[in-house]
Amino acid sequence: MPDDTTTRWTVSVSRDTDNALRRFLAQRGMKKGDLSKLIEDAVMWRVLAQTMAEARAGFADMSSETVEALADEAVTAVRQARKAPASKAR
Repeated sequence: MPDDTTTRWTVSVSRDTDNALRRFLAQRGMKKGDLSKLIEDAVMWRVLAQTMAEARAGFADMSSETVEALADEAVTAVRQARKAPASKAR
């Protein structure tokens, strides 16, 4: 029984997709219940891919050096922010 942290979906796929998926699961010794895990993983990867594509498009007009400098600046700022609370505790 699903708990409060899950949501039930109803999805429709082609018969070919259903057959291919069932073969895939069976070949790997997975059971019907593993379908939810597979779908969640696939969705998360797709969301990540789309987000990355949008981010890349947003930086498309910048040189790689500029993007790298911005990334370095952001990493430095985060590292400094993470160190700040630790040094205050001493």
